[in-house]
Amino acid sequence: MLLSQLPNGQNAVVERIVPGSAEVGAATLLRLGELGFIAGEPVHMLRRGPGGREPLAVQVGDTQFALRLAEAQCIEVTCI
Repeated sequence: MLLSQLPNGQNAVVERIVPGSAEVGAATLLRLGELGFIAGEPVHMLRRGPGGREPLAVQVGDTQFALRLAEAQCIEVTCI
């Protein structure tokens, strides 16, 4: 499952970072890893923006991030 598909309030574990769309380049994929989206890391979907869309508020460890939908589509997760 992709992080972008995770429902609000759901916990998951990052499986891997994958190229999700043409608008997300290699530099962004690398940056996601640097921010903590690495295999085995727990992640929590906090909430979505207006209308259930962007930005997606997620928590990795003690840090909260706002991600674009295209970025969240590059993060594969497993629900826990």
